[in-house]
Amino acid sequence: MDRTLIIRGGVPLSGELRIFPAKNSALKLMAASLLTAEPVTLTEVPRLRDIDVLLELLGHLGTRHAWEGRTLHLHTPEILSTHAPFELVSKMRASFNVLGALAARAGEGTVPLPGGCNFAERPVDQHIKALRGLGFEVTTEITEQGVAYTARRRKPASGRVVYDLPTLGGTEQALMAAALGGEAVLVNTPQEPEIVDLCNFLTQMGAQIRGIGSSILHIKGQPELRGVRYSIIPDRIEAGTYLFAAAATRGSITLTNVEPFHMDAVLDKLIQSGHRITTGKDWIRLEATVHPQPFNVEAREYPGFITDLQPPAAAYLATVHGTSLVSDRVYPDRFTHASELARMGAEVILKERTLMIQGRPLTGAAVEARDIRAGGGLIIAALAAEGESHISGMQYIERGYDDIENRLKSLGAQVGVQVPELALAAD
Repeated sequence: MDRTLIIRGGVPLSGELRIFPAKNSALKLMAASLLTAEPVTLTEVPRLRDIDVLLELLGHLGTRHAWEGRTLHLHTPEILSTHAPFELVSKMRASFNVLGALAARAGEGTVPLPGGCNFAERPVDQHIKALRGLGFEVTTEITEQGVAYTARRRKPASGRVVYDLPTLGGTEQALMAAALGGEAVLVNTPQEPEIVDLCNFLTQMGAQIRGIGSSILHIKGQPELRGVRYSIIPDRIEAGTYLFAAAATRGSITLTNVEPFHMDAVLDKLIQSGHRITTGKDWIRLEATVHPQPFNVEAREYPGFITDLQPPAAAYLATVHGTSLVSDRVYPDRFTHASELARMGAEVILKERTLMIQGRPLTGAAVEARDIRAGGGLIIAALAAEGESHISGMQYIERGYDDIENRLKSLGAQVGVQVPELALAAD
């Protein structure tokens, strides 16, 4: 059922919020659970559409699952199918990462070209390069639904892979493929916290990995991996979205269950803008200035400014008097939010893959989220805007933001929902 988020803006966010574990990490750890016949438990998993889609896919492959509150129990005693169905893979890009895990555990796996948010070209060439570099035979087949990839393992994965550029998915694919009895050297790997989290997870399962957190990873797998109970890292994207929302509304919030070290680039920009930031071991507090300063930002690989927070940052900057420039080295065309911000009165010009923003007061409007993080950006703009905004495209927002309506309400926002034949006005 399509829902519309209704936000009456102009209320400074205030209060305390506990950040959920990272969706982007949880999805890869769930895929990696295919590597063991023993039970795997992930604590405090976010309840998101993407999580449900992957659980359905894993269930098709042979995984049993059970929820205990927000704790997720996974168990794959045997692989029942090595073919991932198109109708599930087409919904989410992260589902493609079951390919390496399937081939490592069952000897082969077939996965169609993935779907997900369509904000830029997102090829899988580095995934395939990695698998072939580790000795897997990878073939393609044209089906009625499009291209499907089959990976076959004739012997334990072994080899050296040099990526053309740091790639999250391709590195995760290789780590899973080599974890069961393989041995690999991966060069030019990203240093993102989510990669570190997967490495730590596989290490607890029994794999030996050196160089964690660096650009060169050495992994020596084991013939069998054990089950584990594991706590996922905090979601730096969710945390950053709420920080930009508080800054845009000139509010003050405290986030708990966060890792400030993962957010250096974001916190630096907020400080540069004039906001007061204080941090502790697992918390961040923002006290907004009434007259923030603009800044320029280029999204890039960690430890740089994360691409998933580029749309929220752009939305925030649309509320800041002065000129800002926003670009994205990871996904240079990731600007589906720009035209929607313009509907709210934002003065934005996209030229040569750079978004120039001239900050000004925003006005509520009807807008559409076309991908997850664009949706996060539109929520920020709506919270800061004068008047009421109606945000459609909740099917995207709910893929990345757990219980967004009630969490915003807990910070004082005036938020409601509208569903077909039933309207719930903003509080």
